[in-house]
Amino acid sequence: MTNGRLLWVDDEIDMLNVHILFLQRKGYEVTSCSNGQDAIDLCRDNAYDLIFLDENMPGLSGLETLAGIKDVQPNVPVVMVTKNEAEDIMDQAIGAKIADYLLKPVNPMQILLTLKKNIHQREIVAEVTQSSYRQEFQKISAQISDTSTPEEWKDLYRKLVYWEIELSETGGSMDEMLAMQKEEANLTFAKFIRKNYEHWVNTPDDRPLMSPDVFKRSVFPRLREGKKVFLLVLDNFRYDQWRELSRELTDDFDIDEDLYFSILPTATQYARNAIFSGLMPLQIREMYPELWVEEDEDEGKNLNEELLIGHQLERYRRKEKFTYHKLNDSQGADHFLGQIKQLTETPLNVLVINFIDILSHARTESRMVRELASNEAAYRSITLSWFRHTAIKQLFTKLAEMDYEILITTDHGSIRVDAPVKVVGDRNVNTNLRYKLGKNLGYNAREVFEMKDPRRFGLPSPNLSTAYIYAQGSRFFAYPNNYNYYAQYYRNTFQHGGISMEEMLIPLVCLKPKKR
Repeated sequence: MTNGRLLWVDDEIDMLNVHILFLQRKGYEVTSCSNGQDAIDLCRDNAYDLIFLDENMPGLSGLETLAGIKDVQPNVPVVMVTKNEAEDIMDQAIGAKIADYLLKPVNPMQILLTLKKNIHQREIVAEVTQSSYRQEFQKISAQISDTSTPEEWKDLYRKLVYWEIELSETGGSMDEMLAMQKEEANLTFAKFIRKNYEHWVNTPDDRPLMSPDVFKRSVFPRLREGKKVFLLVLDNFRYDQWRELSRELTDDFDIDEDLYFSILPTATQYARNAIFSGLMPLQIREMYPELWVEEDEDEGKNLNEELLIGHQLERYRRKEKFTYHKLNDSQGADHFLGQIKQLTETPLNVLVINFIDILSHARTESRMVRELASNEAAYRSITLSWFRHTAIKQLFTKLAEMDYEILITTDHGSIRVDAPVKVVGDRNVNTNLRYKLGKNLGYNAREVFEMKDPRRFGLPSPNLSTAYIYAQGSRFFAYPNNYNYYAQYYRNTFQHGGISMEEMLIPLVCLKPKKR
Protein backbone atom coordinates (compact mmCIF):
# COMPACT_ATOMS: atom_id res chain seq x y z
CA MET A 1 0.00 0.00 0.00
CA THR A 2 1.43 3.36 -1.04
CA ASN A 3 1.86 6.27 1.38
CA GLY A 4 0.71 8.64 -1.36
CA ARG A 5 0.86 9.44 -5.08
CA LEU A 6 3.19 12.33 -5.93
CA LEU A 7 3.93 14.32 -9.07
CA TRP A 8 7.27 16.18 -9.29
CA VAL A 9 7.52 18.83 -12.00
CA ASP A 10 10.98 20.33 -12.74
CA ASP A 11 12.83 21.15 -15.95
CA GLU A 12 15.95 19.64 -14.30
CA ILE A 13 14.15 16.53 -13.10
CA ASP A 14 17.16 14.29 -13.70
CA MET A 15 18.99 16.25 -10.99
CA LEU A 16 16.34 15.19 -8.49
CA ASN A 17 16.61 11.43 -8.86
CA VAL A 18 18.18 11.08 -5.42
CA HIS A 19 15.13 12.75 -3.85
CA ILE A 20 12.71 10.65 -5.91
CA LEU A 21 14.53 7.48 -4.86
CA PHE A 22 14.37 8.59 -1.22
CA LEU A 23 10.61 9.08 -1.47
CA GLN A 24 10.09 5.73 -3.19
CA ARG A 25 11.96 4.04 -0.35
CA LYS A 26 9.58 5.79 2.06
CA GLY A 27 6.64 4.17 0.30
CA TYR A 28 5.52 6.95 -2.04
CA GLU A 29 4.61 6.45 -5.67
CA VAL A 30 6.38 9.22 -7.61
CA THR A 31 5.69 10.37 -11.18
CA SER A 32 7.97 13.00 -12.70
CA CYS A 33 7.89 15.32 -15.71
CA SER A 34 10.00 18.21 -16.97
CA ASN A 35 7.51 20.87 -18.11
CA GLY A 36 4.25 22.49 -17.19
CA GLN A 37 2.12 21.26 -20.10
CA ASP A 38 3.00 17.62 -19.39
CA ALA A 39 2.13 18.20 -15.73
CA ILE A 40 -1.33 19.54 -16.62
CA ASP A 41 -1.91 16.62 -19.01
CA LEU A 42 -0.88 14.11 -16.32
CA CYS A 43 -3.30 15.75 -13.88
CA ARG A 44 -6.16 15.29 -16.36
CA ASP A 45 -5.62 11.53 -16.37
CA ASN A 46 -4.35 10.83 -12.85
CA ALA A 47 -5.16 11.76 -9.26
CA TYR A 48 -2.29 12.91 -7.06
CA ASP A 49 -2.05 13.47 -3.32
CA LEU A 50 0.56 16.23 -3.68
CA ILE A 51 2.53 17.98 -6.43
CA PHE A 52 6.04 19.45 -6.20
CA LEU A 53 6.24 22.25 -8.77
CA ASP A 54 9.33 24.16 -9.91
CA GLU A 55 8.68 27.90 -10.06
CA ASN A 56 11.14 28.74 -12.87
CA MET A 57 10.68 26.58 -16.00
CA PRO A 58 10.90 27.31 -19.74
CA GLY A 59 7.59 27.35 -21.58
CA LEU A 60 4.82 27.50 -18.98
CA SER A 61 6.13 29.10 -15.81
CA GLY A 62 5.47 27.60 -12.40
CA LEU A 63 2.64 30.06 -11.70
CA GLU A 64 1.03 29.41 -15.09
CA THR A 65 1.32 25.66 -14.54
CA LEU A 66 -0.17 26.09 -11.08
CA ALA A 67 -3.24 27.77 -12.59
CA GLY A 68 -3.63 24.95 -15.13
CA ILE A 69 -3.31 22.28 -12.44
CA LYS A 70 -5.91 24.01 -10.23
CA ASP A 71 -8.33 24.05 -13.17
CA VAL A 72 -8.03 20.26 -13.43
CA GLN A 73 -7.52 19.27 -9.77
CA PRO A 74 -8.59 22.25 -7.62
CA ASN A 75 -8.07 20.49 -4.29
CA VAL A 76 -4.66 18.91 -4.78
CA PRO A 77 -1.97 20.51 -2.55
CA VAL A 78 0.83 22.07 -4.62
CA VAL A 79 4.26 22.80 -3.11
CA MET A 80 6.23 25.47 -4.97
CA VAL A 81 9.96 24.74 -5.22
CA THR A 82 12.18 27.66 -6.29
CA LYS A 83 15.51 29.44 -6.07
CA ASN A 84 13.72 32.79 -6.30
CA GLU A 85 13.13 34.53 -2.97
CA ALA A 86 11.45 37.58 -4.52
CA GLU A 87 8.55 38.72 -2.32
CA ASP A 88 6.18 39.34 -5.25
CA ILE A 89 6.65 35.77 -6.50
CA MET A 90 5.88 34.45 -3.02
CA ASP A 91 2.80 36.68 -2.77
CA GLN A 92 1.50 35.48 -6.14
CA ALA A 93 2.07 31.84 -5.21
CA ILE A 94 0.41 32.22 -1.81
CA GLY A 95 -2.46 34.13 -3.44
CA ALA A 96 -2.92 31.19 -5.81
CA LYS A 97 -3.30 28.97 -2.71
CA ILE A 98 -0.14 26.89 -2.78
CA ALA A 99 0.10 24.48 0.13
CA ASP A 100 3.77 25.17 0.93
CA TYR A 101 6.93 26.86 -0.33
CA LEU A 102 10.42 25.27 -0.48
CA LEU A 103 13.68 27.01 -1.43
CA LYS A 104 16.31 25.16 -3.45
CA PRO A 105 18.41 23.28 -2.70
CA VAL A 106 15.91 21.16 -0.81
CA ASN A 107 16.94 18.35 1.51
CA PRO A 108 15.13 15.06 2.21
CA MET A 109 13.94 16.05 5.69
CA GLN A 110 12.33 19.25 4.33
CA ILE A 111 10.51 17.19 1.73
CA LEU A 112 9.35 14.63 4.29
CA LEU A 113 8.12 17.36 6.65
CA THR A 114 6.12 18.92 3.80
CA LEU A 115 4.49 15.58 3.04
CA LYS A 116 3.60 15.00 6.67
CA LYS A 117 2.07 18.50 6.90
CA ASN A 118 0.06 18.27 3.70
CA ILE A 119 -0.84 14.60 3.29
CA HIS A 120 -0.56 12.94 6.69
CA GLN A 121 -1.28 15.80 9.08
CA ARG A 122 -4.85 14.75 9.83
CA GLU A 123 -3.99 11.17 10.72
CA ILE A 124 -0.90 12.24 12.71
CA VAL A 125 -2.89 14.85 14.63
CA ALA A 126 -5.71 12.36 15.23
CA GLU A 127 -3.32 9.74 16.57
CA VAL A 128 -1.46 12.19 18.83
CA THR A 129 -4.70 13.84 20.06
CA GLN A 130 -6.37 10.54 20.90
CA SER A 131 -3.23 9.29 22.60
CA SER A 132 -2.99 12.51 24.62
CA TYR A 133 -6.64 12.27 25.68
CA ARG A 134 -6.18 8.65 26.75
CA GLN A 135 -3.30 9.79 28.95
CA GLU A 136 -5.41 12.65 30.36
CA PHE A 137 -8.48 10.49 30.96
CA GLN A 138 -7.42 9.27 34.41
CA LYS A 139 -6.28 12.74 35.47
CA ILE A 140 -9.64 14.22 34.46
CA SER A 141 -11.52 11.44 36.28
CA ALA A 142 -9.55 12.20 39.43
CA GLN A 143 -10.18 15.92 38.94
CA ILE A 144 -13.93 15.28 38.70
CA SER A 145 -13.86 13.58 42.10
CA ASP A 146 -11.70 16.26 43.74
CA THR A 147 -13.26 19.43 42.31
CA SER A 148 -14.98 21.41 45.07
CA THR A 149 -14.89 25.15 44.25
CA PRO A 150 -16.48 27.28 41.53
CA GLU A 151 -13.09 28.10 40.01
CA GLU A 152 -12.11 24.42 39.93
CA TRP A 153 -15.37 23.58 38.15
CA LYS A 154 -14.74 26.29 35.59
CA ASP A 155 -11.25 24.92 34.97
CA LEU A 156 -12.56 21.37 34.63
CA TYR A 157 -15.28 22.42 32.19
CA ARG A 158 -12.77 24.35 30.08
CA LYS A 159 -10.65 21.22 29.90
CA LEU A 160 -13.57 19.01 28.85
CA VAL A 161 -14.61 21.49 26.15
CA TYR A 162 -11.02 21.66 24.92
CA TRP A 163 -10.91 17.89 24.47
CA GLU A 164 -14.39 17.80 22.95
CA ILE A 165 -13.34 20.25 20.24
CA GLU A 166 -9.92 18.65 19.70
CA LEU A 167 -11.35 15.14 19.35
CA SER A 168 -14.19 16.26 17.09
CA GLU A 169 -11.67 17.76 14.67
CA THR A 170 -9.72 14.50 14.38
CA GLY A 171 -12.67 12.33 13.36
CA GLY A 172 -11.51 9.73 15.87
CA SER A 173 -13.38 7.14 17.88
CA MET A 174 -13.07 8.64 21.37
CA ASP A 175 -16.45 10.42 21.38
CA GLU A 176 -18.19 7.80 23.47
CA MET A 177 -15.40 7.80 26.04
CA LEU A 178 -15.55 11.57 26.38
CA ALA A 179 -19.37 11.56 26.52
CA MET A 180 -19.25 9.13 29.45
CA GLN A 181 -16.73 11.34 31.22
CA LYS A 182 -18.83 14.46 30.63
CA GLU A 183 -21.91 12.76 32.05
CA GLU A 184 -19.93 11.69 35.13
CA ALA A 185 -18.72 15.27 35.52
CA ASN A 186 -22.26 16.64 35.10
CA LEU A 187 -23.77 14.39 37.75
CA THR A 188 -20.98 15.37 40.16
CA PHE A 189 -21.51 19.01 39.19
CA ALA A 190 -25.21 18.64 40.05
CA LYS A 191 -24.27 17.46 43.56
CA PHE A 192 -22.04 20.53 43.87
CA ILE A 193 -24.91 22.82 42.83
CA ARG A 194 -27.40 21.13 45.19
CA LYS A 195 -24.94 21.62 48.06
CA ASN A 196 -24.12 25.28 47.41
CA TYR A 197 -26.91 26.94 45.42
CA GLU A 198 -29.14 28.08 48.29
CA HIS A 199 -26.14 29.65 50.05
CA TRP A 200 -25.14 31.49 46.86
CA VAL A 201 -28.64 32.89 46.37
CA ASN A 202 -28.82 34.27 49.88
CA THR A 203 -25.24 35.56 50.29
CA PRO A 204 -24.42 37.67 47.22
CA ASP A 205 -21.08 38.76 48.68
CA ASP A 206 -19.94 35.15 49.10
CA ARG A 207 -20.69 33.55 45.77
CA PRO A 208 -19.20 33.22 42.31
CA LEU A 209 -20.40 35.62 39.63
CA MET A 210 -24.04 34.79 38.84
CA SER A 211 -26.69 36.19 36.50
CA PRO A 212 -27.82 39.08 38.79
CA ASP A 213 -24.17 40.18 39.22
CA VAL A 214 -23.25 40.76 35.57
CA PHE A 215 -24.05 44.47 35.48
CA LYS A 216 -22.82 45.19 39.02
CA ARG A 217 -19.49 43.40 38.64
CA SER A 218 -18.73 43.63 34.91
CA VAL A 219 -20.65 46.54 33.32
CA PHE A 220 -20.74 49.22 36.02
CA PRO A 221 -17.00 49.11 36.89
CA ARG A 222 -16.19 49.87 33.25
CA LEU A 223 -18.66 52.74 33.14
CA ARG A 224 -17.14 54.16 36.34
CA GLU A 225 -13.76 54.17 34.60
CA GLY A 226 -15.24 56.28 31.82
CA LYS A 227 -15.29 53.45 29.27
CA LYS A 228 -18.11 52.94 26.80
CA VAL A 229 -19.62 49.45 26.86
CA PHE A 230 -21.37 47.41 24.19
CA LEU A 231 -23.10 44.44 25.84
CA LEU A 232 -24.07 41.60 23.50
CA VAL A 233 -26.30 38.89 24.96
CA LEU A 234 -26.49 35.84 22.69
CA ASP A 235 -29.44 33.83 23.93
CA ASN A 236 -28.74 30.13 24.65
CA PHE A 237 -25.01 30.36 23.84
CA ARG A 238 -22.78 27.51 25.00
CA TYR A 239 -19.12 27.87 25.92
CA ASP A 240 -18.02 25.47 23.17
CA GLN A 241 -19.87 27.62 20.62
CA TRP A 242 -18.00 30.65 21.94
CA ARG A 243 -14.67 28.81 21.56
CA GLU A 244 -15.54 28.18 17.90
CA LEU A 245 -16.53 31.80 17.25
CA SER A 246 -13.55 33.24 19.11
CA ARG A 247 -11.20 32.07 16.35
CA GLU A 248 -12.95 34.49 14.00
CA LEU A 249 -12.29 37.45 16.28
CA THR A 250 -8.61 37.17 17.20
CA ASP A 251 -7.42 39.34 14.30
CA ASP A 252 -9.52 42.33 15.39
CA PHE A 253 -9.75 42.01 19.18
CA ASP A 254 -7.78 41.28 22.31
CA ILE A 255 -9.88 38.73 24.16
CA ASP A 256 -10.32 38.32 27.93
CA GLU A 257 -12.44 35.24 28.53
CA ASP A 258 -14.17 33.95 31.65
CA LEU A 259 -17.12 31.79 32.72
CA TYR A 260 -19.86 32.53 35.21
CA PHE A 261 -22.88 30.72 36.69
CA SER A 262 -26.41 31.03 35.34
CA ILE A 263 -29.15 30.98 37.93
CA LEU A 264 -31.81 28.25 38.01
CA PRO A 265 -33.93 27.63 36.09
CA THR A 266 -31.51 28.04 33.19
CA ALA A 267 -34.22 29.60 31.04
CA THR A 268 -34.67 33.02 29.48
CA GLN A 269 -37.59 34.09 31.68
CA TYR A 270 -35.45 33.67 34.79
CA ALA A 271 -31.78 34.01 33.86
CA ARG A 272 -31.96 36.84 31.32
CA ASN A 273 -34.36 38.88 33.41
CA ALA A 274 -31.96 38.37 36.33
CA ILE A 275 -29.09 39.78 34.25
CA PHE A 276 -30.98 42.88 33.18
CA SER A 277 -32.60 43.56 36.55
CA GLY A 278 -29.66 42.66 38.78
CA LEU A 279 -32.16 40.73 40.89
CA MET A 280 -33.29 37.18 41.54
CA PRO A 281 -36.72 36.37 40.02
CA LEU A 282 -38.51 36.56 43.38
CA GLN A 283 -37.12 40.07 43.92
CA ILE A 284 -38.28 41.14 40.46
CA ARG A 285 -41.81 39.99 41.19
CA GLU A 286 -41.87 41.69 44.61
CA MET A 287 -40.24 44.99 43.54
CA TYR A 288 -41.67 45.31 40.02
CA PRO A 289 -44.80 43.10 39.91
CA GLU A 290 -45.94 44.75 36.68
CA LEU A 291 -42.75 43.52 34.96
CA TRP A 292 -42.92 39.88 36.06
CA VAL A 293 -44.87 37.39 33.96
CA GLU A 294 -45.89 34.06 35.51
CA GLU A 295 -45.22 30.76 33.78
CA ASP A 296 -48.90 30.13 33.02
CA GLU A 297 -49.51 33.56 31.46
CA ASP A 298 -49.61 33.91 27.69
CA GLU A 299 -47.67 37.18 27.62
CA GLY A 300 -44.07 37.01 26.38
CA LYS A 301 -41.67 36.37 29.24
CA ASN A 302 -38.90 38.70 28.06
CA LEU A 303 -40.75 41.79 26.88
CA ASN A 304 -39.73 44.03 29.79
CA GLU A 305 -35.96 43.82 29.52
CA GLU A 306 -35.38 47.47 28.63
CA LEU A 307 -37.42 48.60 31.63
CA LEU A 308 -35.51 46.23 33.92
CA ILE A 309 -32.19 47.65 32.71
CA GLY A 310 -33.44 51.17 33.38
CA HIS A 311 -34.54 50.24 36.91
CA GLN A 312 -31.18 48.62 37.64
CA LEU A 313 -29.30 51.73 36.50
CA GLU A 314 -31.54 53.85 38.75
CA ARG A 315 -31.00 51.61 41.79
CA TYR A 316 -27.22 51.90 41.40
CA ARG A 317 -27.53 55.62 40.67
CA ARG A 318 -25.97 55.30 37.25
CA LYS A 319 -26.75 58.35 35.14
CA GLU A 320 -25.48 57.00 31.83
CA LYS A 321 -27.79 56.86 28.85
CA PHE A 322 -28.31 53.45 27.29
CA THR A 323 -29.93 51.84 24.28
CA TYR A 324 -31.56 48.43 24.04
CA HIS A 325 -32.07 46.43 20.84
CA LYS A 326 -33.11 42.87 20.05
CA LEU A 327 -32.30 40.95 16.86
CA ASN A 328 -34.42 37.95 15.87
CA ASP A 329 -33.42 37.50 12.22
CA SER A 330 -31.06 38.63 9.45
CA GLN A 331 -33.37 41.46 8.39
CA GLY A 332 -33.25 42.87 11.91
CA ALA A 333 -29.46 42.57 11.95
CA ASP A 334 -29.17 44.42 8.62
CA HIS A 335 -31.42 47.19 9.93
CA PHE A 336 -29.38 47.48 13.12
CA LEU A 337 -26.14 47.80 11.14
CA GLY A 338 -27.69 50.63 9.19
CA GLN A 339 -28.19 52.69 12.34
CA ILE A 340 -25.14 51.67 14.37
CA LYS A 341 -23.39 55.01 13.75
CA GLN A 342 -26.12 56.68 15.76
CA LEU A 343 -25.00 54.72 18.85
CA THR A 344 -21.35 55.77 18.88
CA GLU A 345 -21.77 58.35 21.64
CA THR A 346 -24.07 56.32 23.92
CA PRO A 347 -22.13 55.07 26.99
CA LEU A 348 -24.01 51.74 27.17
CA ASN A 349 -25.55 49.82 24.30
CA VAL A 350 -27.28 46.49 25.00
CA LEU A 351 -27.98 44.11 22.13
CA VAL A 352 -29.84 40.79 22.47
CA ILE A 353 -29.30 38.28 19.65
CA ASN A 354 -31.79 35.42 19.54
CA PHE A 355 -30.55 33.29 16.62
CA ILE A 356 -28.96 30.45 18.60
CA ASP A 357 -32.05 29.95 20.75
CA ILE A 358 -34.20 29.92 17.61
CA LEU A 359 -31.84 27.34 16.09
CA SER A 360 -32.09 25.17 19.20
CA HIS A 361 -35.90 25.13 19.08
CA ALA A 362 -35.92 24.60 15.30
CA ARG A 363 -33.63 21.62 15.74
CA THR A 364 -36.14 20.02 18.10
CA GLU A 365 -39.11 20.56 15.78
CA SER A 366 -37.54 20.12 12.31
CA ARG A 367 -36.22 16.80 11.02
CA MET A 368 -34.03 18.63 8.50
CA VAL A 369 -32.39 20.84 11.13
CA ARG A 370 -31.88 17.78 13.33
CA GLU A 371 -29.90 16.21 10.51
CA LEU A 372 -27.84 19.38 10.05
CA ALA A 373 -27.08 19.64 13.79
CA SER A 374 -26.94 15.98 14.72
CA ASN A 375 -24.41 16.42 17.54
CA GLU A 376 -22.39 19.05 19.41
CA ALA A 377 -19.78 19.37 16.64
CA ALA A 378 -22.46 19.95 14.00
CA TYR A 379 -24.26 22.39 16.31
CA ARG A 380 -21.03 24.38 16.65
CA SER A 381 -20.53 24.27 12.89
CA ILE A 382 -23.98 25.71 12.15
CA THR A 383 -23.39 28.46 14.71
CA LEU A 384 -20.07 29.30 13.05
CA SER A 385 -21.66 29.33 9.60
CA TRP A 386 -24.39 31.69 10.87
CA PHE A 387 -21.72 33.99 12.28
CA ARG A 388 -19.69 34.06 9.06
CA HIS A 389 -22.52 34.49 6.60
CA THR A 390 -24.87 36.96 8.27
CA ALA A 391 -24.66 40.59 9.27
CA ILE A 392 -23.37 39.50 12.69
CA LYS A 393 -19.83 39.15 11.29
CA GLN A 394 -20.17 42.68 9.84
CA LEU A 395 -21.39 43.86 13.24
CA PHE A 396 -18.13 42.76 14.86
CA THR A 397 -16.15 44.40 12.06
CA LYS A 398 -17.96 47.66 12.83
CA LEU A 399 -17.45 47.23 16.59
CA ALA A 400 -13.71 46.76 16.03
CA GLU A 401 -13.63 50.30 14.61
CA MET A 402 -15.48 51.84 17.57
CA ASP A 403 -14.19 53.08 20.89
CA TYR A 404 -16.03 50.50 23.00
CA GLU A 405 -15.23 47.58 25.22
CA ILE A 406 -17.46 44.77 23.99
CA LEU A 407 -18.88 42.34 26.53
CA ILE A 408 -20.28 39.09 25.16
CA THR A 409 -22.37 36.83 27.32
CA THR A 410 -25.54 34.76 27.41
CA ASP A 411 -28.35 33.91 29.77
CA HIS A 412 -27.83 30.13 29.72
CA GLY A 413 -26.53 27.28 27.60
CA SER A 414 -28.12 23.99 26.54
CA ILE A 415 -27.37 20.28 26.72
CA ARG A 416 -28.09 17.40 24.37
CA VAL A 417 -30.42 15.13 26.33
CA ASP A 418 -30.74 11.36 26.03
CA ALA A 419 -32.15 9.91 29.29
CA PRO A 420 -35.91 10.34 29.93
CA VAL A 421 -37.16 10.62 33.52
CA LYS A 422 -40.85 10.13 34.33
CA VAL A 423 -42.74 12.99 35.95
CA VAL A 424 -46.46 13.32 36.62
CA GLY A 425 -48.23 16.68 36.68
CA ASP A 426 -51.57 18.31 36.01
CA ARG A 427 -52.46 20.41 32.96
CA ASN A 428 -51.05 23.59 34.54
CA VAL A 429 -47.48 22.28 34.72
CA ASN A 430 -45.08 24.11 32.40
CA THR A 431 -43.86 22.41 29.22
CA ASN A 432 -40.09 22.76 29.64
CA LEU A 433 -38.29 19.39 29.53
CA ARG A 434 -35.47 20.30 31.95
CA TYR A 435 -37.40 21.90 34.80
CA LYS A 436 -40.96 21.68 36.08
CA LEU A 437 -42.96 23.70 38.57
CA GLY A 438 -46.38 22.87 39.87
CA LYS A 439 -48.54 21.91 42.84
CA ASN A 440 -48.85 18.16 42.56
CA LEU A 441 -45.77 16.88 40.78
CA GLY A 442 -45.01 13.18 40.96
CA TYR A 443 -41.38 12.10 40.50
CA ASN A 444 -38.53 10.06 41.92
CA ALA A 445 -36.77 12.47 44.28
CA ARG A 446 -33.44 10.70 43.74
CA GLU A 447 -33.53 11.58 40.03
CA VAL A 448 -34.07 15.34 40.37
CA PHE A 449 -33.02 18.43 42.31
CA GLU A 450 -36.16 19.61 44.10
CA MET A 451 -36.99 23.02 45.57
CA LYS A 452 -40.03 22.53 47.77
CA ASP A 453 -39.73 26.04 49.19
CA PRO A 454 -38.87 28.16 46.12
CA ARG A 455 -38.52 31.40 48.12
CA ARG A 456 -35.37 30.05 49.76
CA PHE A 457 -33.89 29.87 46.25
CA GLY A 458 -34.96 33.32 45.08
CA LEU A 459 -37.89 32.02 43.01
CA PRO A 460 -41.53 33.07 42.93
CA SER A 461 -44.17 30.61 44.02
CA PRO A 462 -47.46 31.01 42.11
CA ASN A 463 -49.16 28.82 44.74
CA LEU A 464 -48.36 27.93 48.34
CA SER A 465 -47.61 24.33 47.41
CA THR A 466 -45.62 25.05 44.23
CA ALA A 467 -42.35 23.12 43.91
CA TYR A 468 -39.61 23.33 41.29
CA ILE A 469 -37.72 20.27 40.08
CA TYR A 470 -34.69 20.12 37.77
CA ALA A 471 -33.30 17.47 35.49
CA GLN A 472 -29.59 16.77 35.96
CA GLY A 473 -26.91 15.67 33.53
CA SER A 474 -28.38 14.58 30.20
CA ARG A 475 -31.80 13.66 31.59
CA PHE A 476 -35.10 15.15 30.50
CA PHE A 477 -38.66 14.93 31.77
CA ALA A 478 -41.33 12.88 30.03
CA TYR A 479 -44.92 12.16 31.03
CA PRO A 480 -46.14 8.56 31.47
CA ASN A 481 -48.81 9.12 28.79
CA ASN A 482 -47.27 8.30 25.41
CA TYR A 483 -43.97 7.96 27.28
CA ASN A 484 -42.14 5.95 24.62
CA TYR A 485 -43.17 8.31 21.82
CA TYR A 486 -42.04 11.47 23.62
CA ALA A 487 -38.90 9.83 24.97
CA GLN A 488 -37.91 8.92 21.43
CA TYR A 489 -38.98 12.26 19.93
CA TYR A 490 -36.97 14.42 22.33
CA ARG A 491 -33.94 12.17 22.76
CA ASN A 492 -30.80 13.84 21.33
CA THR A 493 -32.39 17.29 21.21
CA PHE A 494 -30.74 20.33 22.81
CA GLN A 495 -32.67 21.52 25.87
CA HIS A 496 -32.15 24.02 28.67
CA GLY A 497 -33.63 24.82 32.06
CA GLY A 498 -31.88 22.23 34.20
CA ILE A 499 -28.53 21.57 35.84
CA SER A 500 -25.45 20.84 33.77
CA MET A 501 -22.13 22.50 33.07
CA GLU A 502 -23.32 23.24 29.53
CA GLU A 503 -26.36 25.14 30.83
CA MET A 504 -24.92 26.83 33.93
CA LEU A 505 -21.24 27.54 33.14
CA ILE A 506 -21.54 30.19 30.48
CA PRO A 507 -19.16 32.65 28.78
CA LEU A 508 -18.51 36.22 29.84
CA VAL A 509 -15.99 37.71 27.45
CA CYS A 510 -14.46 41.15 27.06
CA LEU A 511 -13.26 42.20 23.60
CA LYS A 512 -10.99 45.20 23.18
CA PRO A 513 -10.43 46.38 19.60
CA LYS A 514 -6.79 46.08 18.53
CA LYS A 515 -5.18 49.37 17.67
CA ARG A 516 -3.96 49.20 14.07
